[in-house]
Amino acid sequence: MNPGPSSAHPCCLDDASYDSSVRPPLLCDLQLSIFENAGRAIILTDPAGLIVYFNRAAQQMLGYSPDEVVGRETPLLFHLADEVATCARNISSEQACEAPDGFGVFVARLKLKNRDEADWTYVRKDGSHLPVSLAVSVLRDAKDAVQGYLGIASDISERRRMEHDLRIAAIAFESQAAIMVTDVNQRILRVNQAFTRLTGYSAEEAIGQTPGMLKSGRQDADFYAEMWRSLSHSGHWQGEIWNRRKNGEIYPEWLTISGVRDARGKVTHYVSTFSDISNLKVAESEIHHLAFYDPLTAMPNRRLLLNRLDQACAAGKRSGQFGALLIIDVDHFKTLNDTLGHDVGDLLLVEVAKRLIACIREGDTAARQGGDEFVVMLEELGTDPAGAAVQAEIVAEKIRLELARPYLLAGDTEYFRSASIGISLFFGQEKTIDILLKQADIALYKAKDAGRNAIRFFDSAMQTALDERAALEAGLRRALVRNELALYVQPQVNAERQLIGAEALLRWLPPGKALVPPNDFIPLAEETGLIVPIGIWVLDQACAELRHWADDPRTSRLFLSVNVSARQFRQADFVAQVADALARHGANPQLLKLELTESLLLDNVEEVIDKMQALRAIGVRFSLDDFGTGYASLSYLKRFPFEQLKVDRSFIRDININPDDAAIVRAIIAMGNTLRLSVVAEGVEDDLQHAYLVKHECSLFQGYLFGRPMSFRDFRVSLGEAPLPRIEAVDNWVI
Repeated sequence: MNPGPSSAHPCCLDDASYDSSVRPPLLCDLQLSIFENAGRAIILTDPAGLIVYFNRAAQQMLGYSPDEVVGRETPLLFHLADEVATCARNISSEQACEAPDGFGVFVARLKLKNRDEADWTYVRKDGSHLPVSLAVSVLRDAKDAVQGYLGIASDISERRRMEHDLRIAAIAFESQAAIMVTDVNQRILRVNQAFTRLTGYSAEEAIGQTPGMLKSGRQDADFYAEMWRSLSHSGHWQGEIWNRRKNGEIYPEWLTISGVRDARGKVTHYVSTFSDISNLKVAESEIHHLAFYDPLTAMPNRRLLLNRLDQACAAGKRSGQFGALLIIDVDHFKTLNDTLGHDVGDLLLVEVAKRLIACIREGDTAARQGGDEFVVMLEELGTDPAGAAVQAEIVAEKIRLELARPYLLAGDTEYFRSASIGISLFFGQEKTIDILLKQADIALYKAKDAGRNAIRFFDSAMQTALDERAALEAGLRRALVRNELALYVQPQVNAERQLIGAEALLRWLPPGKALVPPNDFIPLAEETGLIVPIGIWVLDQACAELRHWADDPRTSRLFLSVNVSARQFRQADFVAQVADALARHGANPQLLKLELTESLLLDNVEEVIDKMQALRAIGVRFSLDDFGTGYASLSYLKRFPFEQLKVDRSFIRDININPDDAAIVRAIIAMGNTLRLSVVAEGVEDDLQHAYLVKHECSLFQGYLFGRPMSFRDFRVSLGEAPLPRIEAVDNWVI
């Protein structure tokens, strides 16, 4: 074994002094020991570039054992072909001439000469890439001949990562968000360009100052104290803040502050990032306005009203004071909207909103609930309910009078509209919001029922009546399907008390319950529109009964009178409904008489006449019901094809004791006879009434004196037992 390196050369490149069986060529014992314990990867090659030595650090770095690499060429093992090719393109001819051998050319291509060092990429045994700093030295003998090459590589992964992070940090620092770095004493050390663009302060103006230079004054000392408590506790704070630019403009920003700590955990710096959120605040305000305010009148909408009402109830509970909820509805708004157009209707609503706001105190709320309905919420009306009610009524009356003033909506034309107002008092949270609104709504309907342009308070009786009405409506909707409706008939007689026909009367017989009076459910059917399907059913039943009567000599010449509502008559297919019912059952049209009320004659006169004439052409006859209670005039009567007038029972009742009623009845009878119309007196209950009417030439009669309403079956049975003589000719009732 060679005892040591040759003294002739410090690098021990003398082949005579090197024992290749013990140590790698070109290395002496001292060099071998140093290389083996070195912290960097060391690779030694011969002049041809074949590896002759591979130290422990290189083994750990690249994953190869010495046996796997010794004798092999390094470019094939550890280098990327792309990097070698790039060096080949950049090498100069001079460098290539200086290193004509294969590995020498590779070294020249690396541009590594005389221990030149450059970043390079090593490829590990597992295929992964490792960035290294590589230095390659050419080993020469005394004659300057190349003896080999020494490569020393160090892992620069951490350095690369730090450089990458620094590049990212530099890019981030110059991002669109403003950044400010301060020391622990809040002295500004550095700002970015976005800071200058946002605040107007240059870096020179800001550095050395404190963030207090940006304060707007909108946040108080408590706000900043809470901010620093959060920073001290968690090292972080973020939130919305108002700051001031250099030009004095105040703007909202979103601010994030983070503390920077050293290795001992002590805060050394603060980094603040912030951005202008003015546009966001504008958008937020617009969204809030759209969500909580009516776009037409700019008043609070229903959502905001409910929120404020909830707060008012909670406040009332604490203070013990009453409040009031007023629902205001513009009377006959739909008529104006339909006749003048929605643009004019909108102008009216805007003006109503202005007048409402002018009528209430600053702390109260006026809102638009929808359509032409507005709500006013009054607070702090006192602890006495009676006094609170008086105050609420005073405000309501002020509103009513104000809304009744004329409106100039288009040009110089004045428009007049009134308002109906319903009021519900509230105290604390004893009632839910829904109940309060429902009660005020009930009161509003009471105001409308009173003729509109009125004020009504809610009370328990209103609620009870509404609940009963709702139950009645629900039952009525089911009655037709469940066959709970029935037709009764009441006889009609002539002056000699001879039976000439009957009037069909609708009855509702809920199973297991008392009969529902017609005055209770027929107006409800009119309001809800149920009168139309019910009316069709009545026509069908009446025509079916007429067909039954035709098969019985006792009834074959009797007429049957049917009441028709104005709503049903105005249906476009009403004539077809009647014709279909008659045809379906094969009933005689001349025995069907339709009774119409005076209210039907007021609108669409020509259309009404056309329908009556169409039905009259197939034989159907008409009677004007409840004459004297409506608005019919003689000129109207001359135009319509009526054959009969019915005097309302309200005039007959007191005919023998009230001279005014007697005079009206005499006038109606005389007028009917003059116009060749038969006159029927309804509600005749005693002989004196009958005698008086006969004396004054009334021709037909109906009432309890001659028979109460009864079912069709009972009516047919009664014909064989009743004392009423039956008239044989149906035309006797026509004069």
